[in-house]
Amino acid sequence: MRSIAVVVFPEFHLLTLAGITAFEVANRTAGRDVYETHLLSEEGGPVRSSSGITVVSAPLSDTHFDTVLVAGSPSLPSVTGFSTELLCFLRSGEQRFRRLGSIGTGTFALAEAGLLDGRLATTHWAFARDLKARYPTVRVDSDRIFVNDGIFWTSAGMAAGIDLVLALLEDDLGASCAREIAKQMVLYHRRLGSQTQISPLLSMEIGENRVHQALAHAHSNLRARLSVADLADVASLSARQFSRVFIASTGRSPAKAVELLRVDAALAIIRQGETSLSTVAIESGFGSVERMRRAFVRATGSLPSGLKKATMGRTT
Repeated sequence: MRSIAVVVFPEFHLLTLAGITAFEVANRTAGRDVYETHLLSEEGGPVRSSSGITVVSAPLSDTHFDTVLVAGSPSLPSVTGFSTELLCFLRSGEQRFRRLGSIGTGTFALAEAGLLDGRLATTHWAFARDLKARYPTVRVDSDRIFVNDGIFWTSAGMAAGIDLVLALLEDDLGASCAREIAKQMVLYHRRLGSQTQISPLLSMEIGENRVHQALAHAHSNLRARLSVADLADVASLSARQFSRVFIASTGRSPAKAVELLRVDAALAIIRQGETSLSTVAIESGFGSVERMRRAFVRATGSLPSGLKKATMGRTT
């Protein structure tokens, strides 16, 4: 049985622990105890979350764990010095644990221990600049949901911890099992680590439910034609009504919104590496590299070929 430990700090966000549920569901799905989970803290005992709910933890020890994850806290980046006990625990883990990871600002603890020097890592987007400034030898990617570099797995904050744990489960049990666990957890969409932290759907500030339905349909069917008439049918509106409601709700035309979703999907595929741009264009719904190139320039100011080269450079 694999032993999973999560290290928590005072004022941690409860949502950072949501991923633990995935280990529990994995046991139910497998029909046996594949994982056991433990909560740890620097001193042990009760640890108060930012919402006021308290959890009980065990103190750090020399116990062997398969995987150790450090959960973040809003106050963690401002900590001027981590305890000697915590840093020794993490540093020894490079030899004692199969995997070491972090959720959100927990990345600061791994960086302070010197474990991420020269490695690719991420954290919550709001603290990425602080992480870069404080630990210049860490290769910070501020826009990814989670990153894997060797035995180290780092993720963005809060809900991204669920995506990280699902990736760990896929690493252990395979993709089909991870998908089943995601279904059991009633997740709308299982995100890849290469996806951006801020979703295009969130950035549009959608205020109309019918528009949201149309965009959700587009997000799930990017390789389809997705004309205004197609989306209007999903929203049960005429094409003219739909365009008017859509622009009023999002500030964008339907065509521009779909283009943004396709650019985001293409970015996620490119960041996985080892895929030709022609394949990326087909998978993201652009159909051709030239059409994708024009959309990238409009949306990001960069060429997809340049982003692909940068991605390949980070992974070599």
